[in-house]
Amino acid sequence: MKEPTGINRPWAGQVRRRLADVDWRLLSDLVPVPTISLVAFIAPPPTTSLPDLELELAGMLSRAADVRAELDAWVGDRTPLLQALYDDPEAGLARLADEIRAYWAAAVEPYWPRVRALLEGDLLYRARMLAEGGVHGMLTDLDANVSWQGERLHLAHRLCRGVRPLDGRGLLLVPSVFAWPRIFSITVPPFQPTLRYPPRGIATLWESERRDPPAALAAVLGSMRARLLAELDQPASTRDLAARAGLSEPGANQHLTALKKAGLCSSHRTGRYVLYARTAVAEALLNPT
Repeated sequence: MKEPTGINRPWAGQVRRRLADVDWRLLSDLVPVPTISLVAFIAPPPTTSLPDLELELAGMLSRAADVRAELDAWVGDRTPLLQALYDDPEAGLARLADEIRAYWAAAVEPYWPRVRALLEGDLLYRARMLAEGGVHGMLTDLDANVSWQGERLHLAHRLCRGVRPLDGRGLLLVPSVFAWPRIFSITVPPFQPTLRYPPRGIATLWESERRDPPAALAAVLGSMRARLLAELDQPASTRDLAARAGLSEPGANQHLTALKKAGLCSSHRTGRYVLYARTAVAEALLNPT
């Protein structure tokens, strides 16, 4: 496994041993480190707000006709495995799908509830920013590499430059914990214009230390409810909070229901999931002046 730097290093250290038994050489050739660009067929824009792995792989497998043109335009090196993919796109994509499934099971699936909660929390925050400050306010706050100049949205890419009109197609925002510290965009037809960016709060994603609430707050609320509030520095699901606190999901849900009734947390449905977030009252209690 190629050594990542910065924020995702703790994750890499944890999954390296599990990946030792996984053959993901073709996937590795398509996603070199450092990643300058990606071929579109490996990461097309999602077609639903809650995609799952098999749905995404089905979309990839359907694009065998585009493989050669995209590899011809790609800036990456043509390794023997990539040449085999070029020579027989259907067989190559089938191999790639199997590698992605194996990689997912070893390196991503165990962390997915936590990652998903961070991503959905970011989208919840973006929706709030959009409602309060409009498109300019929401996108300006997105990433240091994204800015407005006049009526144009500027993306700071190192190796490409140009103007891409959206022609009324809109802009799809896709937070990705593995995009850090870069942004990636898709602006060419037939794809939905897409911007992949690191979500807010990513610096805390792999933190494992326990967050201790103020002792005075724990004395009033009880240690477990105070700890759950402290864990809600980013919106999180019942399952994620239960795992962090060593509770059953019903037990965590009982505590969260009580906190919600007391006005200390709020719940927000995103598709099939409910995320909990601290209220302003809880923020004040956790951070007394």
